[in-house]
Amino acid sequence: MTTTAYDATQIDPRWWSWEGMHGGWVAGAALTAVRDSYAGGDRPVRSLTTHYLAPVGTGPLRFSGTAPATGRRTATCLFTGHQDGEPVVLGSALFGHGRGGPAHAGLTAPEVPEPDDCLPVELPADLALFARQLEIRPATADLPLAGGPRAVLVAWVRFRDDRPVDAAGVATLADVLPPALYARWHTPRPVPTAEMTVHFTDALDDGPAHGWSLVRIRTDHAGGGWAVDDSAVWSADRRLLAAARQARVVREPLTPQTAAGTMNS
Repeated sequence: MTTTAYDATQIDPRWWSWEGMHGGWVAGAALTAVRDSYAGGDRPVRSLTTHYLAPVGTGPLRFSGTAPATGRRTATCLFTGHQDGEPVVLGSALFGHGRGGPAHAGLTAPEVPEPDDCLPVELPADLALFARQLEIRPATADLPLAGGPRAVLVAWVRFRDDRPVDAAGVATLADVLPPALYARWHTPRPVPTAEMTVHFTDALDDGPAHGWSLVRIRTDHAGGGWAVDDSAVWSADRRLLAAARQARVVREPLTPQTAAGTMNS
């Protein structure tokens, strides 16, 4: 079993979140780094799991990986990302050709207004600097830090640079809304992702989506300082692109001084 090392991934500091790089962006960067070596150029990604061992800083991120199982239709990759010689992320990716089979759409998009009928919201830069790279339009009455009754957020989202919504972009979008517990809180606190798994659908097999995506995130359970979040990403025409699940750490609220120090570190 051969271990492959990749050229360093250059970090885009605009995707900063709390104390490190945005987790969804890091997951997308990992997928981009390993995809060509293990997908054989034509196997779409089916799932991506990322474990976040430490905050990812702004220095070069170097990935290495192995392919312990590669067949005619599927390939599995195990990868590790290092910064300054220390592992900061590790995970796995599964790639597989499309094949005939029954179709079923059990996770349908919620009935919400179109993007043009929704008002944009600006997330505070001290909480989510990365949000400046996005246009976010809440599609329901549930809003971050509004103290509502539900731990769920739904919004139309698009990249301001109009990049295609490929698998790496979908991985980013699966983690792009605030933690769903924010819909119930009035005071922000860090809720970093410890692990995220994204399952991609065949909607991306023929190429990336474009423009707006509808993103929903909800907290299925929280307790003991942990939370389980479930998210989904649909294309503008309501096709499911991916479903994701995260394990999050729920920390104590930061003081304004601590938050400022974290952003400047």
